[in-house]
Amino acid sequence: MVIILMGVAGSGKSTVGRLLADTLGWRYCDADDFHPRANVEKMARGIPLNDEDRQPWLAALQRLVARSVAAGEDMVLACSALKHSYRERLRVDRAAVRLVYLKADPELIRRRLAQRRGHFLGPDLLASQLAALEEPPDALVVDAALPPPAIIAAIRHCLRL
Repeated sequence: MVIILMGVAGSGKSTVGRLLADTLGWRYCDADDFHPRANVEKMARGIPLNDEDRQPWLAALQRLVARSVAAGEDMVLACSALKHSYRERLRVDRAAVRLVYLKADPELIRRRLAQRRGHFLGPDLLASQLAALEEPPDALVVDAALPPPAIIAAIRHCLRL
């Protein structure tokens, strides 16, 4: 199984993803690590990515997910996956790839991003993330305001892990 933890920046994808993968003994990957340098530099300057910017990133993530599914490797992938079309590219096998949407109140996200240090995506890009977000109708939705252990417990319960 591949679990894609999705949501806007600051929703807790990386924190929850690492803990979930550690708890399950699964591989963990962060989609941020697959951005081309030009994308990282653009976001660091406060410029939102467009669909064209995201194509090489999505292609790399699609290959990653496809390899994991083909190898029977369990993995947690922290990935914004804001748009339906992005998620469709990543869901290479609907039976094996599960979406978990960490849904958060924008004010909570603003506070988290304002406190975050050392990440290229700052609070100035939140508006563009919220504008691009197409909430998934077919994902497990978990409240991102919950403490990470509670989020992990909800995911494990709902996905029977």
